[in-house]
Amino acid sequence: MNKSLRDAFEKEMSLARDYYIEGDLSHSFVHLERAHILGQRNYIPHVRNHYWMYKVALKKGDTREVLGQVSRMIMSVGSLVGTVPLGNTGRARISPVKPMPIPEDLQAYFDQ
Repeated sequence: MNKSLRDAFEKEMSLARDYYIEGDLSHSFVHLERAHILGQRNYIPHVRNHYWMYKVALKKGDTREVLGQVSRMIMSVGSLVGTVPLGNTGRARISPVKPMPIPEDLQAYFDQ
C-alpha cells in the first residue's frame, strides 16, 4: 500500500472511529465503506476495516450486518491473492463479489 493510499485509508478510519465514539453510527459506516474501498486489496487493513464494521453493527444491534462482517473478516483472505472486487463497499447488504464504481474523489488514489 503506497503512502498516499495508506494515509487516505487511515483518515477514513479515523473519521469512522470518531463518529463511532460520538454514537453517530450511520456516519461511522459511511467512512468505513470509503476506507474499505481504499484498503480492500491489502490484507491487514481489509480485516481491520471489517472488524470495525462488525463493532459498529454490534453497537447498532444489526444482526444481519454482524453476521455478514464475521464472514467478510474470514473472506478477507481474498485480498492476499487479488480476488477482491474493486470498489466494493464491504457491507453485508452488498454481495462480497460485486465490483462497484469507485467514488471520483477516491479514484485518484488508484490512478497513481
